[in-house]
Amino acid sequence: MSTDVFEATESGIRLHIRLTPNARSETLDRVEPSADGTHRLRASVTVVPEKGKANKALVKLLAKKLRLPKSAIRLIAGEQSRNKTIFIDGHPDELIPALEKMLSSLG
Repeated sequence: MSTDVFEATESGIRLHIRLTPNARSETLDRVEPSADGTHRLRASVTVVPEKGKANKALVKLLAKKLRLPKSAIRLIAGEQSRNKTIFIDGHPDELIPALEKMLSSLG
């Protein structure tokens, strides 16, 4: 498992995601390499990518999986792209174990 899927900062974690909207189910699938050489977490949501609906669904899915409030998770890059960067507010020492547990449970 590559650790470049997320980066710790002083006030939280930046998480790199590849989002597939309008999918059959809402899932966090696996970590895969992207064209720029980094790794991204593949995520799918069932809503269409219009007016930010898919981005909101992604935040909701991550909040559920990480057991965090939605207010702690925000999109910081890639609003209209499939490649997204999410910022998760919180102390990295508390967030990293939860992220690693979530990532290790993926296929």
